[in-house]
Amino acid sequence: MQRVCLALPTMRSCPETIAELAEEAAYAVANFGAEVHLVILDTTDAATFAQNAGAVAALEPTPGVVVHHLGEARQREFLHRVAERSGAADPDLLLDLMLPPAVAYGSCVNRLFLGAAALGCTSAHLRNDDADFQVVDGRKVFPIHHELLSIGRPAGEAVAGVTRSELDPADADKPVMLVSGSFIGELNVDISEIHELDPAVYRDVVRLWTPPVWPEEERDAMVDVSFKGAGSEPFTTDESVLGVPDIWDVYMCNIALDHRAYEVLPLLPSIETIGSDYALLHALVHSRLPGVVHNRHIVNYYTPERRTGTGFVNYQLRFVKFLLSMLYLYPVYGGMIDLGRELLDERHGLRVEPIIDLVRGSVDWDRAGNEHCLDVLDRSYRKLGGKYAELADVVAARRGQLLDEARQDAERWAVLVEAWAPLVAAARAQGLDAGPEGPDAGAEGPVTGAEGAAR
Repeated sequence: MQRVCLALPTMRSCPETIAELAEEAAYAVANFGAEVHLVILDTTDAATFAQNAGAVAALEPTPGVVVHHLGEARQREFLHRVAERSGAADPDLLLDLMLPPAVAYGSCVNRLFLGAAALGCTSAHLRNDDADFQVVDGRKVFPIHHELLSIGRPAGEAVAGVTRSELDPADADKPVMLVSGSFIGELNVDISEIHELDPAVYRDVVRLWTPPVWPEEERDAMVDVSFKGAGSEPFTTDESVLGVPDIWDVYMCNIALDHRAYEVLPLLPSIETIGSDYALLHALVHSRLPGVVHNRHIVNYYTPERRTGTGFVNYQLRFVKFLLSMLYLYPVYGGMIDLGRELLDERHGLRVEPIIDLVRGSVDWDRAGNEHCLDVLDRSYRKLGGKYAELADVVAARRGQLLDEARQDAERWAVLVEAWAPLVAAARAQGLDAGPEGPDAGAEGPVTGAEGAAR
């Protein structure tokens, strides 16, 4: 029986999302006979954790579905044991990289990857707490449908489960390690208000994340498609394509990854930085591995706290740090493109050694580009006025810190990439054993079927 991890990281109240993912898990069991571990990594406060725990407790038990709701203390205990067991010289550093005292999107997904390894899952299916499933004729359109048709299978076999194949016959024996849809609805980065206030400023700001070595027309074209996903056209009928995906067609919150991908390369443990969780996808795409892209897109929406007061400032600072991170990521991505299929070993798996070399090489990149980025942002925010002018003051006050943190994030990633294989092996050996219930620990949700009886 295929054992998979349906994964939800959250730092807010999301009872409706938990209920929806339980429905998706039940769909996977009923239609594919999979054993689904719904893993919810919850870093909320006690009151909010209790709301989410209530949603878990209210779920109807479903044979073949096991729900794991882990609070921050339970996550820390698991990671501490894994770091110690990995034999690392500095396990406390690894614990900080995996569970830092701040928002870290990549770190949270890395914790999900180790949890999936600990549970013996062969794939991880990532969702988010600020998105909904589309509904057609009263039925939710679950992405796991396409994911379980193809993930982990040799590409030549996956042909039978897609509506169109662009597979190179030479790639028929390579595994499908990526299956992804995109999103419709609001931009996946909350900057649409900037466009509403001043489209020219929006273009200047978004242009900051385009590769500076590209020709001007290509950078402008990238601005036009950035953060828009699949647009607004709703789902009507299934479409799926097997081949080498375009990086623009994959979305980290609507994706399935084979364990042979995420057990090799972790995501960036960047602090307070959105968009820090795409490096693995770049490695899979640029190595020319076959994947499946489908149209069961999720519906993105904005959560209210992003747009007022400290919530606005915090989110926009994460966007600023995302822009600064590209100085260190684009050399890595460019190197991946140059290496192409040389990123793969004889078994068609990712080779981590050349990636480590690329990451190390990016750390000492001249930060003049980031100085320029902050200059443009300062002018742009002040032109918008109001709360954006206030944001400009915050960014200016933290200028040196932001520049230093962008470089430090690249250094921290290099450390984690080197330590990742032992961490994965330790997690697999450790297992994800049950802990005490409570907001500071985490709880096991409904457990049914043979595994529930065994426990």
